Amino acid sequence: MNFKNKYKFNSTKIPHISIFTLFFIVMGCIFSKFIINHNPIYMDVYNINVPPNEVFWFGTDSMGRDIYSMIWYGGRISLFIGIFSTLISTFIGIVYGSVSATAPKKIDNIMMRFTEIILSIPSILLIVFIESIFKSSNPITISIVIGITSWTTIAKVIRAEVRQIRNSDYILYAKISGGSFFYILNKHLLPNFIASIMFIVVNNIGHAILLESTLSFLGVGLPIEIISWGSMLTLAQEALLSNRWWIIVIPGFFLITTLVCITSLGNYIREINSKKI
Repeated sequence: MNFKNKYKFNSTKIPHISIFTLFFIVMGCIFSKFIINHNPIYMDVYNINVPPNEVFWFGTDSMGRDIYSMIWYGGRISLFIGIFSTLISTFIGIVYGSVSATAPKKIDNIMMRFTEIILSIPSILLIVFIESIFKSSNPITISIVIGITSWTTIAKVIRAEVRQIRNSDYILYAKISGGSFFYILNKHLLPNFIASIMFIVVNNIGHAILLESTLSFLGVGLPIEIISWGSMLTLAQEALLSNRWWIIVIPGFFLITTLVCITSLGNYIREINSKKI
């Protein structure tokens, strides 16, 4: 009896609600063309700032665009930025951390000092600085900018993991056999630390979506004609001043709900991994 109680106490509950909600939102965004009821980019000048009703379920914004259709259509852009930028940051973090862990001590120290310098700079300032290099803002450039500024945490975790196994017999044998760096990384290193960084990877998706939204809210993200959850919040200040709550509350609700679900899933993965250890 005591064993069962202890087992139940230590067991990790699967976040079913978060997984189902996230799945529903993602599927809605992917298959948006089947559920939207208006053209999301059409500006209806006769229906500007219309509150939610039976025709416009979530109302319209100050440009006459249907918010319900924009939510599902623009969600694809936000999810793309989150996933693509995370792929970039994960790749950079894995390679950088692995190189640092296997390099001589002096090079390792230099690489880690550089990582700490990047971590000390506020991410928003760094993103705005790098973004200014690009002549235009679009989902790909925003993803690249976020990706190349979000790899530091993963790199530090990878470095710590690789340092523990770099002198293992099977890795030394692979080096002696002439295995290249990327061969050893793919065949021997990656399987050992992939579980350790999965929760960081999942959380980075939500962090990237939030960064894009923050940049758009500040007016330095995606242009308003490119619909995303972040660009929809560009009109937030005007909406708040004019008491048009639906323009800010509804996109904000979908954004926050998605971020909470992603965070919940990331925490679940982290707890599962910590129990395996």
